[in-house]
Amino acid sequence: MADETLIRLAIFLGLFVLFAVLEAQAPRRARALPRSGRWTTNIAMTVLDTLALRAMALALPLLAVGAAMDATAQGWGLLNWLDWPVWAEVMLAIAVLDLAIWAQHLVTHKVPLLWRFHRVHHADRDFDVTTAVRFHPVEILASMGVKIALVYLLGPSALAVVLFEIILNGTALFNHSNLRLPQGVDHALRLLLVTPDMHRVHHSSQRHEHDSNYGFALSVWDRLFQTYRAQPEGGHQAMEVGLQWQDERPARLGWSLWLPFR
Repeated sequence: MADETLIRLAIFLGLFVLFAVLEAQAPRRARALPRSGRWTTNIAMTVLDTLALRAMALALPLLAVGAAMDATAQGWGLLNWLDWPVWAEVMLAIAVLDLAIWAQHLVTHKVPLLWRFHRVHHADRDFDVTTAVRFHPVEILASMGVKIALVYLLGPSALAVVLFEIILNGTALFNHSNLRLPQGVDHALRLLLVTPDMHRVHHSSQRHEHDSNYGFALSVWDRLFQTYRAQPEGGHQAMEVGLQWQDERPARLGWSLWLPFR
């Protein structure tokens, strides 16, 4: 897995450019704010998140993929006790990890302290491919800690974790994109995957709407746990994206980083 970081980075950048081009060609909504300031802030956040994870790796050398390799070597975790085919273990691991991300996302909305950090993501006035990378570094570090613990409990292979990270990043870029899909395509895709129209409901300024559609990759969890909302009440063109107060401050990096402490 020596090249897994470069592979993941190349796929991430390729998909980022792809969805950025597609949403520019077929936008779902007009922008509330200029792209330049928002994009600079949102991309700067992902740079800070990456640096924070690098710092975490110095103090805790085994991040998610390393934890998977260590768990396999030690024989720890459920999947290391089962003698299943590799493909079955990989599929189960991806499904369980995605469910865990869904549950973690729900918790960040319900626990006030966690919501303080997660609302940095929701403060974005617009909804596009860069929103997918707009997370406070503290939330990213906490999320990685949860993921490491889960990897040791589940015992997935390093391959399964890498595939899951690629799928998670790719679907997050897709379902945060300001992309207009044909209605039939959206309806078919959301039977399995979270689509942009489905996830945009989650970014509504209305609390009863953003407390729904928690999925990042698979849409089945919201249907199963009855947190699924098909459409925003006011429609996608009229709905308000962001928090219940609206101004231009979320487009500023310093303001966004300090938001949890306000």
